[in-house]
Amino acid sequence: MKSIVTSLSAAGLFAAVWAGPALAQQTPLKIGVLTDFQSVYSDIGGAGNVEATKMAIEEFGGSMFGKPIELVTADALNKADVAATITRKWYEAENVDMIIDMPTSATALAGMEMSKQFEKIMIVTDAASSDITGKSCSPYTLHWTYDTYANAHTVGSAIVKNGGDTWFFITADYVFGHSIERDTGDVVRAAGGKVLGSARHPLNTPDFSSFLLQAQSSKAKIVGLANGGGDTINAIKQAAEFGIVAGGQNLAGIVMFISDIHSLGLKLAQGLIITEAYYWDLNDRSRAFGKRFFERMKRMPTMNQAATYSATLHYLNAVKAAETKETKQVLAKMRATPVRDAFTDNGVVREDGRMVHSMFLFEVKKPEESKAPWDYYKVLAEVPGDQAFRPLKDGGCPLIK
Repeated sequence: MKSIVTSLSAAGLFAAVWAGPALAQQTPLKIGVLTDFQSVYSDIGGAGNVEATKMAIEEFGGSMFGKPIELVTADALNKADVAATITRKWYEAENVDMIIDMPTSATALAGMEMSKQFEKIMIVTDAASSDITGKSCSPYTLHWTYDTYANAHTVGSAIVKNGGDTWFFITADYVFGHSIERDTGDVVRAAGGKVLGSARHPLNTPDFSSFLLQAQSSKAKIVGLANGGGDTINAIKQAAEFGIVAGGQNLAGIVMFISDIHSLGLKLAQGLIITEAYYWDLNDRSRAFGKRFFERMKRMPTMNQAATYSATLHYLNAVKAAETKETKQVLAKMRATPVRDAFTDNGVVREDGRMVHSMFLFEVKKPEESKAPWDYYKVLAEVPGDQAFRPLKDGGCPLIK
C-alpha cells in the first residue's frame, strides 16, 4: 500500500522536524485523503476526491502560516482494519491534521475511533450511513455530502406518493446497505406502504441473478437498490437482462451518482428518479467548478468530489480564521461559519457533525432530451436541508443533550 506525499507549492516537497512546545503550530498543515482508488467506489470518489482536495488547496493559496500545505493519500481497500491502521499512523506518527473522504461506512466508523482517540478532525464525504451523525457521532467528525436518511426521505417519499407503495430491497450486506434499507423502509411504512422483503449481497459481487430473481418473485412494485457505485450499476444492467422493468416493476436507485448514469448510458438509465446534493449544471458556481474539474479529470465531478472540494476549502478557511490548527478552535469556526461555495449556497454544520444543505430530486433525461455530454438530469425539486436531513433531536447522537 502506497502513501503519496505531495506539496502543493511552487517550492516543491517540503518537510521539517521541529521541537518544542509550539510543535503543532510550527509543523506544516497536513491533510490526508483516505479513499478507494481501485474498487467499487473509485468512480464516485477516488482520484477525483484527491484532485478536488488539490483544487481547494490551490484556490486557498497553497500555504498556511507561511508553510506549504501538504497532502497525503492512501487506499483504504474498503476494509475497516486497514482504515483504522492508516488513520492511526497518520494522526499519531505523520502529524496529519485532518483526514477526508472515507469510502465506506465501515471505514468511516473505524477511522472515527482514531479521530476520537487522537482528538483530530475527520470529514466524511463518501460514506453514507446516517449512524455517522446518529448513535456513532463524534465531536471530531463532520459528515458533509449526503446520508442514508436524506436520500431515503427525498427519493422514497417521492416514489411512494406516486404509487410505488410495495418495495423489495436488494441490499449491500454491510453498514451502508443496511442503513439504506432501514431508513427507506421507515419512509415507505410511514407513508402507508409495505416492505415485502430483501436480499443481501456481498460488496462488489459480479452476479446479481439470485437477488433479482427474489425481487421478481416478490412482485413488489419497486425494487429498491440499497447499494452504491459499481454494485448499483451492475444491478441495473442485470435487471434489464432479467426484464425487471419490462415485467412491470420499477427500480429505485436510492444512492446514485452522475458517474453511475454516465456508465449506464441514458438509454438504460432514462426515467430513474434519484437524489443528489450537487449537479454540475445547477447554477453558475456549480458550472464553473464542474468545468475546472473537467479540464483536469476529463469528466464532470460527482457530488462526493464537489463536497470534498467544499469541505477542504471550508476547513482551510476555518484554520486561517482561528489562527491555529488546534482541533476544537477550528471546529468551532467551521460550525460558526455558513458553507457557501460551488457545492452549496445554504450549508450549516450542526452540533452532531451533520452539514445540512439542500438536496435535489432529479429525473434522468431520455437520450433525445440530452443536448450535450453530461447533460443528464432534469430538476424535479429542491428539498431544503431541514426537510431532507434527520432532525437533530431524532438521531440518537450522545453529544446532543
